[in-house]
Amino acid sequence: MTESPSQFESVRNIVLLSIAQAIGGSNQAIVMAIGALTAASMAPSQALATLPVTAMIIGLALGTSPAALLIHRFGRTRGFMFGGALAIPAALLASFSVYIANFYLFTAALTFVGVSASFFQQIRFAAADSVASEFKGRAISWVMFGGVLAGFFGPQLSSISRDWIAGAPFAAGYIVMAALALASIGVLSQTRLAPPPAKGLDAYGRPLGELLRTPEVFVPIMGATVTYALMTLVMVAAPLAMVYACGHTPSEASGAIQWHIVAMFAPSFVTGSIIKRIGAHLTAAIGLLLIIVCAVTALNGTSVAHFDIALILLGLGWNFGFIGSTTLLTQSYRPAEASKVQAINEQLVFGTMALASIGSGLLLQLIGWQAINTLAIPIAAAAILLLGWADLRRRSTAATA
Repeated sequence: MTESPSQFESVRNIVLLSIAQAIGGSNQAIVMAIGALTAASMAPSQALATLPVTAMIIGLALGTSPAALLIHRFGRTRGFMFGGALAIPAALLASFSVYIANFYLFTAALTFVGVSASFFQQIRFAAADSVASEFKGRAISWVMFGGVLAGFFGPQLSSISRDWIAGAPFAAGYIVMAALALASIGVLSQTRLAPPPAKGLDAYGRPLGELLRTPEVFVPIMGATVTYALMTLVMVAAPLAMVYACGHTPSEASGAIQWHIVAMFAPSFVTGSIIKRIGAHLTAAIGLLLIIVCAVTALNGTSVAHFDIALILLGLGWNFGFIGSTTLLTQSYRPAEASKVQAINEQLVFGTMALASIGSGLLLQLIGWQAINTLAIPIAAAAILLLGWADLRRRSTAATA
């Protein structure tokens, strides 16, 4: 039996993984803040400006399974360090592609940035498994706090470094990403993480088709998918709308994204308590309602303040909607069904997220910023109604049991 880590080792692991999450998350925040703005000056068409950011999301989705296999094979510390190492040449290639104004090379580089990010997606599980049992809840909270720091530092670093390389705006931001990746390797090398749990065989459980026809499964999957897709649709379009449609500066656009990312992660300390108090259905519905309020705010003006408030509401809505839906999903299947349900959920969420990202740029060109927000309202409302139906069905079933 593996000996439980000491209190000192537990605290040490929490701190180091939180720092690593902040550093790794800063790289993703940099791409979200300036990726579309960088591409806009190189893209064959403005409608393709979000393609590189979409490529990063696709790389993240495609890299999830290989990352898990490598981490399982070589251990968490080495696996995470490999993910950080992969980001270095990818970020440098992105910087070089900006310098020579090669849109397609830039898109390819961000794809591999996404693959490297797929390793960091598993840091919260490593945190929970690498501390003493009484530290697990705190470990996850502090790792989430790393996302808050990333929301502050990433956009700020992209703004500060914008003009460091003459004639190639934003190129230096990707060199900063390479430096951050190198720093993350140094931090991760000091961790003493528990090995990942052995993979069990999914020999029992209902067929996938039957699971997807079960409301307890498909409703939270739809909730998570709609929440993530709408967040991506609005977030990716926002910097382009601010700079190219409304005449705001790139620094103001980076600031808006910064507060959005902070709002995505900051509530995580209390979201679990809220779910326990009012239920996951209502929490997820409140998240989607906040996305509607975000859209209404955006429809009422295009000042920097309107963008800032709208994107903060969007981040809060994502946090409540996504975590609430995910909590519902974890309650919907038997242990033997976990792997298949989680896999289809990830595929649908990231696949739809990628479509929303590329569609964001196209829709911005075709119908405009305000029409995008108008479109978000009925989609979010439909998801709220679906969650309400599922909750009423659950209450009815419980009452007759």
